[in-house]
Amino acid sequence: MSAVIPIRAEAGCKVGHDAGHQAGHDATPVLRERGQREVFCGLTGIIWLHRKIQDAFFLVVGSRTCAHLIQSAAGVMIFAEPRFATAIIDERDLAGIADANDELDRVVRRLLERRPDIKMLFLVGSCPSEVIKLDLSRAAQRLSREFLPQVRIVNYSGSGIETTFTQGEDACLAALVPELPAAPVEASASLLVVGCLPDVVEDQFARHLRAIGIADLQFFPPRSSRSLPAVGPNTRVLLAQPFLGDTVRALEQRGARRIAAPFPFGVEGTTAWLEAAAAAFGIEAASVARVTQPARERATKALQRQRAALDGRSVFFFPDSQLEIPLARFLSRELGMRLTEVGTPYLHREHLRQELAWLPAGTQLSEGQDVEKQLDRCRAQAPDIVVCGLGLANPLEAEGLTTKWAIELVFSPVHGYEQAADLAELFARPLRRRALLATETACN
Repeated sequence: MSAVIPIRAEAGCKVGHDAGHQAGHDATPVLRERGQREVFCGLTGIIWLHRKIQDAFFLVVGSRTCAHLIQSAAGVMIFAEPRFATAIIDERDLAGIADANDELDRVVRRLLERRPDIKMLFLVGSCPSEVIKLDLSRAAQRLSREFLPQVRIVNYSGSGIETTFTQGEDACLAALVPELPAAPVEASASLLVVGCLPDVVEDQFARHLRAIGIADLQFFPPRSSRSLPAVGPNTRVLLAQPFLGDTVRALEQRGARRIAAPFPFGVEGTTAWLEAAAAAFGIEAASVARVTQPARERATKALQRQRAALDGRSVFFFPDSQLEIPLARFLSRELGMRLTEVGTPYLHREHLRQELAWLPAGTQLSEGQDVEKQLDRCRAQAPDIVVCGLGLANPLEAEGLTTKWAIELVFSPVHGYEQAADLAELFARPLRRRALLATETACN
């Protein structure tokens, strides 16, 4: 085993604020497809996770293809000092000439000698490590005995065999839950915001929530592995991302309770998200309205400028990130876009209950993917913009369709009031680009 370590280098319920939309999506069937899929694997989550947990390191145990994916997707320069690498499974490991566990131990020791700043090490499984049955769970336990308390070692799977790419974050956070300290039984109620957010967005949410009156507040994942939040029966969980099913289940097994809420995309979603948190702590919605009024007014005004480019335009979502349903709700209700089809890799009805209720009646939902059939539906509907993965974007652009890379919606700061117009801009920009190209072509 060699190392690439650049040391320098279920139907939606009738819930919602607007009674006119409550009938929403309850009676609409969901098209379930189980065919060929076009998605990134869960290793991609390392790209934003390693930026969030600032003293953690992610060591992928995989092939050279895994290494190339992470390096190229993250855009790492040779002079950078990233906090991820790949322990490459080579021919000696596959042939049994070398003991893969001994090789892994050697790579980990070498890494930790060179990088004493690492306080948490994730051993990340991949398709190749799972195919050869390398037990990274036992490896993590073995190495933890050697390196604790200086370094905490945890493992999770980033394999793309049966997952989509955002599930890498879900697997990572779910693996961290057993490491969280237990909150005292007599502790007062606390709020845990769950989901990886850019620091600027996290700071904005923290200001709003504390101004509303929620003082005992933590975020998961934390910025430091030494600041893991305590969890217990008095912990209330507020999801910031819709793809964290395993993480929520693990937190609930520790006694925490999830707050039912839509997701904080756009003015409407962010307001309802904050109101749900406030209600869980006995705080009236009027307090939320008072605290958030300036931000709401700024965001609403900024969205009006983007609405001119998007109102009445049609959008088609290929399944990719599990953000599709909240984003479709935002585009439809706040920007006036028409939803031709909203595909999602997995439809977690309980977590998306309010989002589903807010979708326009008759919205076509699809779960899973049979990519050729979905491509045929997309071409037949000829939407103004298609949200899809990188593997489909260029071919569809060549056919004359306007596309938006789904993965950009995960990498960019898009949650909350201050980012609402930026989120809308991500959809408006491709349409403006297409219009400019058409004008230039006509002039020539």
